[in-house]
Amino acid sequence: MDKIVYVTGNKFKVLTAKKILEPLGFEIEAKKIDCVEIQDDSIEAVANYSSKYASELLNESTLKNDSGLVIPALKGFPGPYTHYVEDTLTEDGILRLMDGINEREAYFVEVLSYTEQGKEPISFISKTEGTIAQQKEGEFGWSYDRIFIPKGESKTLACFPDDERWKFWSDDAYDQLANYLNMAKEKEKIK
Repeated sequence: MDKIVYVTGNKFKVLTAKKILEPLGFEIEAKKIDCVEIQDDSIEAVANYSSKYASELLNESTLKNDSGLVIPALKGFPGPYTHYVEDTLTEDGILRLMDGINEREAYFVEVLSYTEQGKEPISFISKTEGTIAQQKEGEFGWSYDRIFIPKGESKTLACFPDDERWKFWSDDAYDQLANYLNMAKEKEKIK
């Protein structure tokens, strides 16, 4: 069984990766390490840099996830600066920035960056659509969960307990990664 080290401390991300990749013959091992995180205007560039850094540090094939909240009415802000904005402006600051704005569409971009040992990273991208609420709501989750309403819902993510909340996130990037890994395995068999 091929091993992929998922560089994360988020158990739900690990469970999703295991659910999709282990049936294909990939062992998923979670490791939480401090990765160098570059500042860049691209979420994909940030994820790729961290994945390659982790792969070289651990001398293993790695998977790194980076995500960002994108609000088109704010010209894509906070995007790759989502974590920093969460620590500084918080969701209250986002709500103040959105005050008086009717176009409240928003989405999370999730980039899975896979770095096969000794190679360059490859990215797979998911998009979870929704809107920004008028006010904070809910008691579950953290930060943006209290202001992000998933598409098709009327309540924020924070209104749903953990075992329900994760179901709103798109698994497209994991499916794309699974297809890529499956095709790579098939090519190896042909050689």
